[in-house]
Amino acid sequence: MDLDELVAAIGQISSDPFALKLSALLSTWKDDKRDAKELENNVERFIGNTWIDIKAEHKKIYSLWSQFRHDAIHGIGGMTMNERLYCFSLFPRWDNAHTEEERKAIYAKLLANP
Repeated sequence: MDLDELVAAIGQISSDPFALKLSALLSTWKDDKRDAKELENNVERFIGNTWIDIKAEHKKIYSLWSQFRHDAIHGIGGMTMNERLYCFSLFPRWDNAHTEEERKAIYAKLLANP
């Protein structure tokens, strides 16, 4: 599951305001300066400090996040750059990066060396 699929799945599971805020947090990460480890910390803190009203929805969302965290974030060290771009849904940003600075920012975001 890539990041965009995670966001879509959360939206299908719940329309709770906190679930929508979580989806927004995940989506906006793609365009900000935080790296994958910061994403993990921010989402864990967000989920730990909020509660989706319906317990079953909260459990499903946390389960999906945990799977993504395990596969994409904790497994990032063994991935190629293309795998990282895919998992974090960053191919469009990579393709639109026209300068070396923009590409270096994506490498840093994905904890990779240029």
